[in-house]
Amino acid sequence: MLRMLLSAALAAAAPAASLAADYPERPIRWLVPFSAGGGSDIATRIVARHVGETLGQAVVVENRPGAATIVAAQEAARADPDGYTVLTAGMSTLALNPWLYTELPYDPQKQLTPVSTLVMLPIVLVVSPDSGLHTLADVKAYLKRAEPGSYASLGVGSPHHLAMELFMETIAGRATAVPYKGTPPALQDVAAGVVPMMMADLAAARPLIQAGRLRAIAVPAAQRSDQLPDVPTFAQAGGPAFEAAAWQGVVAPAGTPEPIVERLSQAIVKALQSPNVAQQLTLQGMEPTGSTPRAFERYVRQEYERWGAVIRTKKISAQ
Repeated sequence: MLRMLLSAALAAAAPAASLAADYPERPIRWLVPFSAGGGSDIATRIVARHVGETLGQAVVVENRPGAATIVAAQEAARADPDGYTVLTAGMSTLALNPWLYTELPYDPQKQLTPVSTLVMLPIVLVVSPDSGLHTLADVKAYLKRAEPGSYASLGVGSPHHLAMELFMETIAGRATAVPYKGTPPALQDVAAGVVPMMMADLAAARPLIQAGRLRAIAVPAAQRSDQLPDVPTFAQAGGPAFEAAAWQGVVAPAGTPEPIVERLSQAIVKALQSPNVAQQLTLQGMEPTGSTPRAFERYVRQEYERWGAVIRTKKISAQ
C-alpha cells in the first residue's frame, strides 16, 4: 500500500515539475494597482526587468489603478493560475481592505498566493511651499485650528491615510481627506497648493522635494532617511514618536502550481539581491526586501492583525 501511495504521489508531482521546467513559455503580465510613476510602480518596473532577464521572457507591467487596489486585485484573483499573471500587492490589498470593506470582491487569503516580499516604501509628510507651513509645529497648529483643514489621501484606509489619521489622533487634530487615485496626481496638487499636505511615498516625493516644489516636514520613522538626511523624524521635530511605512510584495492567483510560485519567488529574490537593482531602489528611497512565499505569508498575517486592531479601534470604514 505504501509503495502504491508513493507511486501515486510521484506521478502527481511529475506534471507540475515538468510544467515548472518549461515555464515560462510566453511573456508574463505583472499588474500594478497604482498609477504609473508612484513608488510601487517604480519598484515593480525596476525588478520586472531583471526578473525577465532571469526567466528568459518579457515581463510586461500593466497599471490598473482604482478603488483602493481592488480593481487590480480582483483582476489578478480571476486570472488563470498558470504563472503568467502576478500582482504587486501590499498593505491595502492584503492587510487593510479585508477590514475596511464588508463586501470585498476578492478574498486575499483564498484567491491570492504569496510569492515574495518586494520593498518597503518609507513615508514622508510633505506640504506645499506656498502653504505657509514650515515646521511640524506649523502643521500641528493648522490641524488644530477651529476650521478643519484638508490633506491629500490615496483613499480611505490606505497606509498614507492611516498614518495621517494616527498622527492627528495623537495631537487631537482634524482635517478632511481629499481622495486621489494615485500618488503622482496627489503630489502634483500638493505642489500646486490645491491641497496643503499629505503623507506620501518618499520615493515618489523626493524628486519634487529636491526640485523645491514640495517641502518635507518629517518622516514617521525611528531614524532619519539616508535619502533625506536633513528631514527630521516626527519625534525629532517635536511631534509624537511613531512609525509608519508602506510595503509591497508579489502575489499570484491561488492555485498557481507551487514549483512555478517557487521559481517566480527565486527570480524576484535574485533581482532584489542584485547590486544594480538594490542601488536603483535605494536611490529611489525604497528598501529592497525579498523572501520565500512562506515568509511573506507569515508577514501578511502579522500585518493583517496589527492594522486590523488600529482600524477597529478608530472605527475606520471605506463603506
